[in-house]
Amino acid sequence: MISYVKGPLMGIDEDSIIVEAGNVGLAIRVPASLQPELPRLGEEVTIYTYFQVREDAMTLYGFLHSQDRDMFRQLIGVNGIGPKGALGILSVLRPDDLRLAIVSEDVKALAKAPGIGNKTAQRLILDLKDKISMDDVLGSMALSGDSGVGPAAASMAGLAEAAKEAVQALVALGYTNTEASRAVKQVEVAEGMTSEDVLKASLKHLSFL
Repeated sequence: MISYVKGPLMGIDEDSIIVEAGNVGLAIRVPASLQPELPRLGEEVTIYTYFQVREDAMTLYGFLHSQDRDMFRQLIGVNGIGPKGALGILSVLRPDDLRLAIVSEDVKALAKAPGIGNKTAQRLILDLKDKISMDDVLGSMALSGDSGVGPAAASMAGLAEAAKEAVQALVALGYTNTEASRAVKQVEVAEGMTSEDVLKASLKHLSFL
Protein backbone atom coordinates (compact mmCIF):
# COMPACT_ATOMS: atom_id res chain seq x y z
CA MET A 1 0.00 0.00 0.00
CA ILE A 2 1.17 3.54 -0.79
CA SER A 3 0.63 5.48 2.44
CA TYR A 4 1.77 8.90 1.24
CA VAL A 5 3.57 10.63 -1.61
CA LYS A 6 6.04 13.46 -1.04
CA GLY A 7 7.60 15.60 -3.76
CA PRO A 8 7.18 18.70 -5.93
CA LEU A 9 3.70 19.49 -7.20
CA MET A 10 4.00 19.32 -10.99
CA GLY A 11 0.43 19.70 -12.23
CA ILE A 12 -3.13 20.54 -11.20
CA ASP A 13 -6.21 19.45 -13.15
CA GLU A 14 -9.90 19.75 -12.34
CA ASP A 15 -10.04 16.57 -10.28
CA SER A 16 -6.42 15.43 -10.02
CA ILE A 17 -2.87 16.53 -9.37
CA ILE A 18 0.56 15.28 -10.41
CA VAL A 19 3.28 14.86 -7.79
CA GLU A 20 6.81 13.85 -8.73
CA ALA A 21 8.22 11.10 -6.52
CA GLY A 22 11.46 9.27 -7.36
CA ASN A 23 11.58 10.86 -10.84
CA VAL A 24 8.10 9.53 -11.56
CA GLY A 25 5.04 11.74 -11.99
CA LEU A 26 2.12 10.22 -10.09
CA ALA A 27 -1.44 11.19 -11.04
CA ILE A 28 -3.55 11.43 -7.89
CA ARG A 29 -7.31 11.96 -7.78
CA VAL A 30 -8.24 14.62 -5.22
CA PRO A 31 -11.48 16.30 -4.06
CA ALA A 32 -12.10 19.78 -5.42
CA SER A 33 -12.22 21.16 -1.86
CA LEU A 34 -8.52 20.31 -1.44
CA GLN A 35 -7.24 22.36 -4.35
CA PRO A 36 -7.35 25.84 -2.72
CA GLU A 37 -4.98 24.52 -0.02
CA LEU A 38 -2.35 23.26 -2.45
CA PRO A 39 1.05 24.97 -2.70
CA ARG A 40 2.34 26.55 -5.90
CA LEU A 41 3.56 24.41 -8.76
CA GLY A 42 7.10 23.24 -8.12
CA GLU A 43 6.80 23.42 -4.34
CA GLU A 44 6.97 20.29 -2.21
CA VAL A 45 3.75 18.73 -0.99
CA THR A 46 2.88 15.65 1.06
CA ILE A 47 -0.26 13.82 -0.04
CA TYR A 48 -1.76 11.02 2.07
CA THR A 49 -3.05 8.41 -0.32
CA TYR A 50 -5.51 5.58 -0.74
CA PHE A 51 -4.52 3.09 -3.45
CA GLN A 52 -7.37 1.30 -5.21
CA VAL A 53 -6.60 -1.74 -7.36
CA ARG A 54 -9.23 -3.14 -9.74
CA GLU A 55 -9.07 -5.52 -12.67
CA ASP A 56 -9.25 -2.64 -15.15
CA ALA A 57 -7.49 0.17 -13.28
CA MET A 58 -5.19 1.25 -10.47
CA THR A 59 -6.05 4.62 -8.94
CA LEU A 60 -4.45 6.81 -6.28
CA TYR A 61 -6.73 9.07 -4.23
CA GLY A 62 -5.06 11.79 -2.19
CA PHE A 63 -5.61 14.15 0.73
CA LEU A 64 -3.54 16.77 2.54
CA HIS A 65 -4.28 15.35 6.00
CA SER A 66 -4.28 11.74 7.18
CA GLN A 67 -7.56 12.26 9.06
CA ASP A 68 -9.20 13.33 5.78
CA ARG A 69 -8.02 10.09 4.19
CA ASP A 70 -9.56 8.28 7.17
CA MET A 71 -12.84 10.09 6.45
CA PHE A 72 -12.62 8.89 2.83
CA ARG A 73 -12.11 5.31 4.02
CA GLN A 74 -15.15 5.58 6.28
CA LEU A 75 -17.25 6.84 3.37
CA ILE A 76 -16.34 4.01 1.02
CA GLY A 77 -17.22 1.58 3.81
CA VAL A 78 -20.85 2.69 3.52
CA ASN A 79 -22.94 0.42 1.31
CA GLY A 80 -23.60 2.10 -2.03
CA ILE A 81 -20.76 4.64 -1.82
CA GLY A 82 -17.63 3.89 -3.84
CA PRO A 83 -14.44 5.94 -4.22
CA LYS A 84 -15.98 8.12 -6.92
CA GLY A 85 -19.00 8.90 -4.74
CA ALA A 86 -16.83 9.54 -1.68
CA LEU A 87 -14.66 11.93 -3.68
CA GLY A 88 -17.79 13.72 -4.87
CA ILE A 89 -18.99 14.16 -1.28
CA LEU A 90 -15.60 15.54 -0.17
CA SER A 91 -15.58 17.89 -3.16
CA VAL A 92 -18.83 19.50 -1.97
CA LEU A 93 -18.19 19.29 1.77
CA ARG A 94 -14.82 19.86 3.39
CA PRO A 95 -14.00 17.01 5.81
CA ASP A 96 -14.80 19.05 8.94
CA ASP A 97 -18.12 20.18 7.41
CA LEU A 98 -18.89 16.57 6.48
CA ARG A 99 -18.26 15.41 10.06
CA LEU A 100 -20.52 18.21 11.28
CA ALA A 101 -23.28 17.21 8.83
CA ILE A 102 -23.07 13.59 10.02
CA VAL A 103 -23.17 14.27 13.77
CA SER A 104 -25.97 16.83 13.33
CA GLU A 105 -27.84 14.46 10.94
CA ASP A 106 -28.06 17.15 8.24
CA VAL A 107 -29.47 15.09 5.35
CA LYS A 108 -29.97 18.18 3.17
CA ALA A 109 -26.27 19.12 3.32
CA LEU A 110 -25.15 15.58 2.43
CA ALA A 111 -27.64 15.32 -0.43
CA LYS A 112 -25.94 18.26 -2.19
CA ALA A 113 -23.15 15.90 -3.26
CA PRO A 114 -23.48 14.48 -6.81
CA GLY A 115 -25.20 11.10 -6.89
CA ILE A 116 -26.19 11.26 -3.21
CA GLY A 117 -29.93 11.29 -2.67
CA ASN A 118 -31.81 11.56 0.61
CA LYS A 119 -31.90 7.77 1.14
CA THR A 120 -28.15 7.41 0.63
CA ALA A 121 -27.52 10.41 2.88
CA GLN A 122 -29.67 8.85 5.61
CA ARG A 123 -27.80 5.53 5.27
CA LEU A 124 -24.48 7.38 5.50
CA ILE A 125 -25.57 9.10 8.71
CA LEU A 126 -26.85 5.84 10.17
CA ASP A 127 -23.59 4.03 9.41
CA LEU A 128 -21.17 6.75 10.52
CA LYS A 129 -22.82 8.79 13.27
CA ASP A 130 -21.55 6.42 15.98
CA LYS A 131 -18.00 6.63 14.56
CA ILE A 132 -17.79 10.43 14.68
CA SER A 133 -18.40 12.49 17.80
CA MET A 134 -18.98 16.20 18.32
CA ASP A 135 -15.64 16.15 20.15
CA ASP A 136 -13.98 15.15 16.86
CA VAL A 137 -15.61 18.08 15.07
CA LEU A 138 -14.91 20.71 17.71
CA GLY A 139 -11.52 19.27 18.65
CA SER A 140 -10.20 19.83 15.14
CA MET A 141 -11.12 23.49 15.52
CA ALA A 142 -9.53 23.97 18.93
CA LEU A 143 -6.47 21.81 18.33
CA SER A 144 -5.53 22.94 14.81
CA GLY A 145 -2.02 24.16 14.34
CA ASP A 146 -0.55 22.48 17.41
CA SER A 147 0.14 18.80 18.07
CA GLY A 148 2.10 19.18 21.29
CA VAL A 149 1.80 17.18 24.45
CA GLY A 150 1.83 17.94 28.15
CA PRO A 151 0.43 21.22 29.51
CA ALA A 152 -0.16 22.67 26.04
CA ALA A 153 -2.18 19.64 24.95
CA ALA A 154 -4.16 19.75 28.19
CA SER A 155 -4.93 23.43 27.57
CA MET A 156 -6.17 22.69 24.04
CA ALA A 157 -8.31 19.84 25.31
CA GLY A 158 -9.88 22.36 27.66
CA LEU A 159 -10.63 24.64 24.71
CA ALA A 160 -12.35 21.78 22.90
CA GLU A 161 -14.46 21.14 26.00
CA ALA A 162 -15.37 24.85 26.20
CA ALA A 163 -16.47 24.73 22.55
CA LYS A 164 -18.57 21.62 23.20
CA GLU A 165 -20.28 23.24 26.19
CA ALA A 166 -21.02 26.33 24.09
CA VAL A 167 -22.75 24.16 21.46
CA GLN A 168 -24.84 22.51 24.17
CA ALA A 169 -25.83 25.92 25.53
CA LEU A 170 -26.88 27.16 22.08
CA VAL A 171 -28.99 24.05 21.52
CA ALA A 172 -30.64 24.68 24.89
CA LEU A 173 -31.46 28.19 23.62
CA GLY A 174 -33.35 26.70 20.69
CA TYR A 175 -30.77 26.55 17.91
CA THR A 176 -30.26 23.32 15.96
CA ASN A 177 -27.09 21.28 16.36
CA THR A 178 -25.99 22.36 12.89
CA GLU A 179 -26.56 26.07 13.56
CA ALA A 180 -24.86 25.90 16.94
CA SER A 181 -21.84 23.94 15.71
CA ARG A 182 -21.30 26.17 12.69
CA ALA A 183 -21.45 29.29 14.85
CA VAL A 184 -18.94 27.88 17.34
CA LYS A 185 -16.60 26.79 14.53
CA GLN A 186 -16.47 30.41 13.33
CA VAL A 187 -15.10 31.56 16.69
CA GLU A 188 -11.33 31.88 17.00
CA VAL A 189 -11.03 29.92 20.22
CA ALA A 190 -7.98 31.19 22.10
CA GLU A 191 -6.20 30.08 25.25
CA GLY A 192 -7.96 31.24 28.39
CA MET A 193 -11.45 31.35 26.84
CA THR A 194 -14.24 29.78 28.87
CA SER A 195 -17.40 28.20 27.51
CA GLU A 196 -19.21 31.45 28.35
CA ASP A 197 -16.69 33.42 26.25
CA VAL A 198 -17.18 31.03 23.33
CA LEU A 199 -20.96 31.22 23.73
CA LYS A 200 -20.98 35.04 23.61
CA ALA A 201 -18.76 35.09 20.53
CA SER A 202 -20.91 32.44 18.85
CA LEU A 203 -24.09 34.46 19.42
CA LYS A 204 -22.53 37.33 17.47
CA HIS A 205 -22.08 35.03 14.48
CA LEU A 206 -25.61 33.70 14.80
CA SER A 207 -26.99 37.24 14.58
CA PHE A 208 -25.76 37.35 10.98
CA LEU A 209 -27.26 34.00 9.91
